[in-house]
Amino acid sequence: MRSFEPVVIFFGMTNLLATFQAIINEILQNLINKGKVVAFVDNILVETETEEKHDEIVEEVLKRLKENNIYN
Repeated sequence: MRSFEPVVIFFGMTNLLATFQAIINEILQNLINKGKVVAFVDNILVETETEEKHDEIVEEVLKRLKENNIYN
């Protein structure tokens, strides 16, 4: 499994990583607020009680990343 990373880096853009982090936070906001997901730049951690719930959250995260064109 590969990690997600920005495909295009906008040269001359100030605070690229902070901007990318803000985008990830917005996309995953309700999952972060519920304590199901922790996101730091291109690292997304999922914590659940059961394996079935884990798979469900991972699928939701991947769906949102794909919908927002953040995939490699």
